[in-house]
Amino acid sequence: MALFIVLGAVAIIIAGIGFAVSAPGYSGATSKHFDGTKFFNGEGYVEKSSGELMKWLFTRKPGKWTEKTTADVSFGEKPALLISNSSQVITYINHSTFLIQTDGLNIITDPVYSDRVSPFSFAGPKRMRPPGIKFEDLPDLDFVLISHNHYDHLDINTLLQIEEIHDPVFITPLGLDLYLNKKGISKTVHLDWWEEHPADSTVSISAVEAQHFSSRGMFDRDKTLWAGFVIESPNGNIYFAGDTGYNNFFKKIGKDYAPIKTALIPIGAYIPRWFMGPVHVDPAQALQIHKDLGSVLSIGMHYGTFPLADDGEMDPINDFNAVVGDENFILMKEGENRVIRNN
Repeated sequence: MALFIVLGAVAIIIAGIGFAVSAPGYSGATSKHFDGTKFFNGEGYVEKSSGELMKWLFTRKPGKWTEKTTADVSFGEKPALLISNSSQVITYINHSTFLIQTDGLNIITDPVYSDRVSPFSFAGPKRMRPPGIKFEDLPDLDFVLISHNHYDHLDINTLLQIEEIHDPVFITPLGLDLYLNKKGISKTVHLDWWEEHPADSTVSISAVEAQHFSSRGMFDRDKTLWAGFVIESPNGNIYFAGDTGYNNFFKKIGKDYAPIKTALIPIGAYIPRWFMGPVHVDPAQALQIHKDLGSVLSIGMHYGTFPLADDGEMDPINDFNAVVGDENFILMKEGENRVIRNN
């Protein structure tokens, strides 16, 4: 009897924590990917069951990672305050965080500066490499793009610091803005797939389809949308994939937003394929996305920072190098920038 009482108490505590960290859900008109309560992916997507999740957790074979600290790596140079000439400057901070500077605007994607991507500061995936640009070296930020609400893409501590210092506009998929508002961030814009927001008189930002899921706790699965983004600019269109599995919609993105000059595409957190395949592309699929988009230049992301799946630190890099060949698809070091001119 005592054991049942203890187990019951533990279950109640776990459920309480799961409820406390769950995010508010979106409420609005139904659509092809929203049934009034939950969002869902398009045709061809098959969601993994809780039983398959448990199978993965109990049979995991994680690859090797080596933690590096600020003593082991050097930071990138301080970015320019802004770029007003006819070029893009893309700076890789790490994981899915890029500083995009073009047309006098400074835009950051999925900014994560915390040491862990978890609801807890003492547990969960730990940062294995420091961010490539010091937080205090970031220029004044105009927009923050957040692709979905997973902890390795929505880091609320970082967002609150950015809000306090830079006061930017936060652009999110449907419903994710409710969580930010709850946390005190009020300058938010939410977009459905294929909706557009004008950034200024010449630049617009659109949310586009992705294949993934959302949740921060136990009771908010798929209650907010996930998305990629396209920045349409006179200096060339920029695509940020966020986090995604592979499907046919990349061809639509490439057609509807042609020409795409620069694409930021994930290559990591893909092993084992039987479990990760629906929601994370592998390097070969990332290369296919590059081709589907017709991107002039693509840059890999979502690897080498947090151990989220069973691929080790070097697996995405090795697999990427094995398939890319002479395609104009590159990997960048943390803190490195690439100047892309509007020829």
